[in-house]
Amino acid sequence: MIEVQNLSKSFKENLVLDNISVKLERGKTNLIIGESGSGKTTFLKCLIGLHSIDNGEILFDNRKFSKMNDKNIRKFRQEIGVLFQGGALYDYLSVEDNIMFPLNMFTRLSLKEKRERVNFCLCKVNLEKTNNLFPSELSGGMTKRVAIARAIALNPKYLFCDEPNSGLDPKTAILIDNLILEITEEFNITTIVNTHDMNSVIQIGSNILFIHHGKILWKGNKNDLTKSKNNELNNFVFASKLFKTLRNENFT
Repeated sequence: MIEVQNLSKSFKENLVLDNISVKLERGKTNLIIGESGSGKTTFLKCLIGLHSIDNGEILFDNRKFSKMNDKNIRKFRQEIGVLFQGGALYDYLSVEDNIMFPLNMFTRLSLKEKRERVNFCLCKVNLEKTNNLFPSELSGGMTKRVAIARAIALNPKYLFCDEPNSGLDPKTAILIDNLILEITEEFNITTIVNTHDMNSVIQIGSNILFIHHGKILWKGNKNDLTKSKNNELNNFVFASKLFKTLRNENFT
């Protein structure tokens, strides 16, 4: 579990995150939604240590991130998997070498053990025998799946996904959603997904946080979403045609 206590973050005079407190549960898909510029990307970057915070605390299973020294931070990094928006694969590396990259950086496994781990991860994302392909030979959906395989290579406790369905067709987006949910539940990972995709929210939203102007204005799950009386949330959610239909079904 990740616990955030009174977190605030500013860039010069611009307050981006304002006194955020929340618990992100293990074994659940915790989705962060909000308009562009709401602060959700900054929040995600604060959680993984790419941005320092001005006030507050972030606890990973009761361990205070701010109290970790360099040695402990390096060890802690091994517990984190990150799925970047575009996949962020290295173009000059094969699929196998991309997935092996964190294993080379953080482990002392033998080459045989690393290849076994690579094949295990590829099996989990249904991309067996693609080891020798290069990113230029992959479709958008395959690229995201390879990126997920790399993100879980170190068997992380925490998985962070930034817009995992960006640029994907609806059918492939559903596949990626289901894969993230399956991995989260199977390995009991604390998963945080930053998304604009309302189809993802209704598909895998175990816990949902709505950030608006740097504050959490609503917390709930996908079943509560269409029943909310929060005006800002409704204006954001029901901009989608799908959710307009769901609203009509719930309020008529």
